[in-house]
Amino acid sequence: MNRDVQQFKAEFFKALSHPLRVHILELLCDGDKNVNELQVLCGAEGSAVSQQLSILRNKNIVMARKEGTRVLYSLRDPMIKELLSIARQIFNNHLVDTISKLDRFNKETLV
Repeated sequence: MNRDVQQFKAEFFKALSHPLRVHILELLCDGDKNVNELQVLCGAEGSAVSQQLSILRNKNIVMARKEGTRVLYSLRDPMIKELLSIARQIFNNHLVDTISKLDRFNKETLV
């Protein structure tokens, strides 16, 4: 059972390993969007956005539903929003630690 969970986690994080995919997920945290909206908000070409959405869909991280002529994408699990928030907090913690080390280094070199 643990191996199954570990494999799932590895595949899940692998799917998040591209900056554009993370950006798309962050945008979807604010609500459903179609490819054109995501393209404009990401500042990326439609083909690149579509390619990344396809990967996220294949990994069951986002889902698509047709609404008229548009296809809207949304997060499959709302906890992804929390995961991205925690990742930002971890980044901030690393940044604070790096700044502290730099401050100590600068103080030591001035002495």
